[in-house]
Amino acid sequence: MTAVAIAEPGRLDRIRLPMPDPSEGEVLIRPRYVGLCGTDLELLHGTASYFRDGRATYPHVFGHEWWGRVVDDDSAVVGHTVVSCERCVRCRQGRRQLCQRMSEVGLYARQGAAAQYIRMPKHAVTRLPDPLAQPWAVLIEPAVTVVEALTRAGCARTDRVAVVGTGTIGLLAVQLAAARGGLVDAIGIDEAGLKLAAACGAEATYLTDDAPSGAYSLVVEASGAAGAFRDCLRLAEDGGRVALVGVANEPVDGLIPGDIALRGITVHGIRHGLDHYEQTVALFADRVFDARGLVAEIVPVTEAQRAFELLAHGRSGAPKVILDLGVDW
Repeated sequence: MTAVAIAEPGRLDRIRLPMPDPSEGEVLIRPRYVGLCGTDLELLHGTASYFRDGRATYPHVFGHEWWGRVVDDDSAVVGHTVVSCERCVRCRQGRRQLCQRMSEVGLYARQGAAAQYIRMPKHAVTRLPDPLAQPWAVLIEPAVTVVEALTRAGCARTDRVAVVGTGTIGLLAVQLAAARGGLVDAIGIDEAGLKLAAACGAEATYLTDDAPSGAYSLVVEASGAAGAFRDCLRLAEDGGRVALVGVANEPVDGLIPGDIALRGITVHGIRHGLDHYEQTVALFADRVFDARGLVAEIVPVTEAQRAFELLAHGRSGAPKVILDLGVDW
């Protein structure tokens, strides 16, 4: 079969791989659409932690946001990024997103979905109703983490919420927080992204330096920028909560841990939303999550290099670039 792989930093190649041979408890799937995000850019550039620590090697088949059709019955399914072992202590405790033997599709230990076929454990896919079998269904994967973040942080009608970042995660967080009844403000650095956040339900939008200090009972960090965590602490009221979704791998200058303690701020580290796939599918079906306006472009997989260039340089506002695998490779 054919797949698209990162051959070395900065270079994609089409490669040939053996057809996956599913074992008992697995299914063979034809991926249909793959979403690209900042993590995929880090993989392409060779800066992702998975390469630094040896969990990923070249050639690397990417693709962790995706949906496809099961070969046996043509049913549509969303693939999970995190594949838990279902047997370790954490899995048995109901903390599957912290599985001690996890693998992650398209990141490490499992082939990504930028390929003609992929095999998956049956417990690591969720049925996608036919009306939702649309290109934007790749957004279900990032949306499960948003559900986890607002659930863990206890987002309620009494909250005033700040969402920092206007990428995919940030815009989805604005939609869900608004649906849960709280007042939601969006904060970022991209004027077009802030305009889109207003369309997603934000009551007010601010450039980062203009956002009011100490005004929010719940702050969602969705940008992934290291300095944004410091901004979140400034925005949170005393006794407030911060849901840390963005993954920054650099130290934060000027961060004083004592301020967190003395102000009584609770920080929730959000790993993933593995247990929220079915709920998230239902939220898309009910239009709580709405993908309209979030997709920048759908690009044929044969133009994958252009898709990455668009992701890195050619967009403002709509955050999601999607690869269409339903073409003649």
